[in-house]
Amino acid sequence: MRKFIILTALLMATSVAQAGVVVGGTRLIYPGDKKESSLIVSNSDDINYLIQSSVETTDGSKAPFLVTPPLFRLNARQDNILRVMFTGASLPQDRESLYWLNVKSIPSTAKKQDQNTLQIAIKTRIKLIYRPAAITGKPEEAANHLQWRRNGNTLIVNNTSPYYMNFQSITLGGKTLPKIGYAAPKSETRFEIPATISGNTVSWKIINDYGSISKEWKTAF
Repeated sequence: MRKFIILTALLMATSVAQAGVVVGGTRLIYPGDKKESSLIVSNSDDINYLIQSSVETTDGSKAPFLVTPPLFRLNARQDNILRVMFTGASLPQDRESLYWLNVKSIPSTAKKQDQNTLQIAIKTRIKLIYRPAAITGKPEEAANHLQWRRNGNTLIVNNTSPYYMNFQSITLGGKTLPKIGYAAPKSETRFEIPATISGNTVSWKIINDYGSISKEWKTAF
């Protein structure tokens, strides 16, 4: 009897690759005036993979996007294109909306009678950002206008722009904050300041639409 064990791992890194399957980007921007947005998935391994893809909201519920093909076989040393299509929903038109694109890769295994088989499924998770057609420009053009302040052990950033600001680094008093993420558009976001970090000068870098690191901005409270 063969036993199949499936282990799922989340991968969120600059190089979005694991076990031979490479997703061609760290994020996918979906322009509101387009019918679809696409992403390349490559298999650099010598074995075949089963690829399963889906989009979900930040709270894990169903999102108004369809991925095609949702399930397919990706042969060794081959590429395929994932097409993401907006199925229609009432989304804000004055700011971006954030979703997660999940790409699960399951490797093929050789059939061996009466042997247990360990089958590992790797799930790559990248940001899918819906950008309404009314929004022009780029996030890095607005990153200099972020407003910062400190309240005790909390660093607060006010993002008045329509963009999600995905931070690559935030430093306070020359020391890097260990736990950072992104600042949602037209809202305030809070980051915890460790007791070992002080100062009144904050600097930051963001990750742009192409996954590259921006220049550094700096301001004092």
